[in-house]
Amino acid sequence: MGDPFGAPAGFDFMITVVPIIIVIGFAVVIGGIIFSGVKHAKNASSPQESTFAKIVAKRMDVRHHTNHHNHGNDGIGHMSSSSRTYYYITLEFENGTRREFLDVKNIYGLVAEGDSGYAATKGEWIVAFERSIG
Repeated sequence: MGDPFGAPAGFDFMITVVPIIIVIGFAVVIGGIIFSGVKHAKNASSPQESTFAKIVAKRMDVRHHTNHHNHGNDGIGHMSSSSRTYYYITLEFENGTRREFLDVKNIYGLVAEGDSGYAATKGEWIVAFERSIG
């Protein structure tokens, strides 16, 4: 005799499907961590280049994260949340190309759109900007 919900006899959802879902979730999280680490290492090991450029745009990307924590089986728990802001600066180079860089050295507040000068970049990061006077 089968399950009243149509599952074949001997099929137990919790034993058969849940472990597969957990393994897939674990693989996605580990894969994301590895991808992030590889991307960081690539940028960190990239040669630093200094090029004359103009700042044509600045933007912020605020990312929110919320966690729900339960304590035991009583259903009582708490929720915690955090946010992180990423700052980006778009440069236009003398040949007319534009490229957006992640600000990893906190220069976002020290520069303005329209500033021209020498931008130091490492991969996808902007690490310095020396404004031209005049």
